[in-house]
Amino acid sequence: MSDDREWELNDSEDHDVTTDESQSVTDPEVHQDKTDTDESGKKKGGREHYCSMCLRPESVAGHLMEIPGMGGQPVYVCEDCMQKSFDMVKNTNFNDILNNYRNMGMRFNGADAVGHNRAEEADKGGKKKPEKKKLTLKDIPAPHIIRKKLDEYVIGQDHAKKVMSVGVYNHYKRILSEDKDDDGVEIEKSNMLMIGPTGSGKTYLVKTLAKMLDVPLAITDATSLTEAGYIGDDIESVVSKLLAAADNDVARCETGIIFIDEIDKINKKKNTNQRDVSGEAVQQGLLKLLEGSEVEVPVGATSKNAMVPLQTVNTKNILFICGGAFPDLEDIIRERLRKTSSMGFQAQLKDEGKDDKNILQKVTMEDLRAFGMIPEFLGRLPIVFALDAMDEDMLVRIMKEPKNSIIRQYQKLLAIDNVELVFEDDALHVIAKEALEKDTGARALRAIIEDFMLDIMYEIPKDPNIGEVVITKAYVEHTGGPGIFMRGQPVPELPDGSAVNV
Repeated sequence: MSDDREWELNDSEDHDVTTDESQSVTDPEVHQDKTDTDESGKKKGGREHYCSMCLRPESVAGHLMEIPGMGGQPVYVCEDCMQKSFDMVKNTNFNDILNNYRNMGMRFNGADAVGHNRAEEADKGGKKKPEKKKLTLKDIPAPHIIRKKLDEYVIGQDHAKKVMSVGVYNHYKRILSEDKDDDGVEIEKSNMLMIGPTGSGKTYLVKTLAKMLDVPLAITDATSLTEAGYIGDDIESVVSKLLAAADNDVARCETGIIFIDEIDKINKKKNTNQRDVSGEAVQQGLLKLLEGSEVEVPVGATSKNAMVPLQTVNTKNILFICGGAFPDLEDIIRERLRKTSSMGFQAQLKDEGKDDKNILQKVTMEDLRAFGMIPEFLGRLPIVFALDAMDEDMLVRIMKEPKNSIIRQYQKLLAIDNVELVFEDDALHVIAKEALEKDTGARALRAIIEDFMLDIMYEIPKDPNIGEVVITKAYVEHTGGPGIFMRGQPVPELPDGSAVNV
């Protein structure tokens, strides 16, 4: 083939190349330089570049744009093909493309080209995750067994544990019963409202309950919820968190538990002329969710947008447990109790109930309405119960009796260094008294213990001969030091009842 072959351009605007079989554009010889010299007479070397899309050489298509390609090999594209690519992207509706993929059942969250989610089937080791066992009625323990299990982790709160045990047992009996007789009796869902001061164990009760039943649990905060259209989490985000806890399994999600904490923060604001987007509006938005409805929730996100797939979840069989501290509710209860007093010798005193720490046990729906909860919201929470306030003896038991008590945690930490940790009984009572003064319930215990355990955790590992440490009352009160005994050294006997080795 002659090197002096001349290329002929078509007069049409699209510059189509007309070649016969002997002059195919794919023929490597066609891409040779047509002359050995350029316009200045200098010799050209190498092969002529060509467009990777229309396969026209640079002498026909004009200037070619060089684009970095894979493996370090550049890709050349002519100006005509580049313009056509821009026009195609400009006229493409990507929303239609996404909808077509969704209709084909494809998911974009870790899915491959055939909609097969590899992330759900394989863990980091490349092995398939074991399938969750389907919950049956035989797997739900009786109320007294649930109560006994809760006693191992939660101290006190006998009434609350009894109410929760019966409520959860009846709820799962309702959704797992195989009785399909159409007798016209339909058992309604019984959501719960838990009232208790801060640090009384509301969240810990729910966590222990869900762990024991092996059901998905989502814990969310009502303070982040807002009305649809405003900055903040939408109402459906609480269900989206439960779906994530169930590994995006809709069937397991629809039998889970949702705990909405700080529910008292969405009370109806008083004397306000502004729109209450994070108060009464959130209560109204939760109505259908609590009662049971089909909602579309985003998968893998907390907000809806065009790039996130949606899943339909029915909340009819999801148990909702709402909890809150409800500050100042005690004053509303006392005000109601004063109104029932009468004149005369048998009249109730105005300060009656002032020192009653468990006055929340006398709460009524009327008190909650006065606090700012709308009647429609309260009507969907038929089970209302209050937790007991903490006292000194209860805090001492919390420190040493539960399986996961804070003292056991520190004993395990020192046991790794082969050191035994012992707390005097008087020291525990001093810690409990300090915690009561902070008025934050059991949460104050860790802060107090962390304070005086810091020096011990720092100094003990220095000497491998230390075998036992005794936390004394004087050390907790910062008037003395702890008892430190070396290995093999006899430990003096403490007075009866003055020391406890958990």
